[in-house]
Amino acid sequence: MKLLAFDVGNTSTAVGCFDGEELQAVIRLQTNPDRSIDEYSAILLTSLERRLGRELHFDAAIISSVVPQVVPDIERLIERELAISPLIVGPGIKTGLAIRTKDPSAVGADRIVNAVAAKEIYGYPSVIIDFGTATSFDVLSEKGEYLGGI
Repeated sequence: MKLLAFDVGNTSTAVGCFDGEELQAVIRLQTNPDRSIDEYSAILLTSLERRLGRELHFDAAIISSVVPQVVPDIERLIERELAISPLIVGPGIKTGLAIRTKDPSAVGADRIVNAVAAKEIYGYPSVIIDFGTATSFDVLSEKGEYLGGI
């Protein structure tokens, strides 16, 4: 399965192109809530075509974002240009990860995605460190539950 994965951070957006489990390319864009869908489209599609060197085809797309105002435009871009409906990581999404915090809906999409990936790839217990705009630390228990972070 060919997957296009968006990790929208406060400063930059990383777009990973996967063929099965193989990462084929990573595109980095500046996150800009004022950028139009057409601007995102031109930058992203040109970059993808340059990196992948072929007609673009993806079976699925996923968006994880800590900048909610850009999600609708990225969602429309994916639907318009790639004719697929993306999965959006957010409160209430079923990941199989038990979130043991006072307010699970307050856990950011980036932290959920990181925890699910760490659990799948490295097992648990785990400490996950993300060096994004802000450095964060998150913890998975011996049972594989998300306990929170700083």
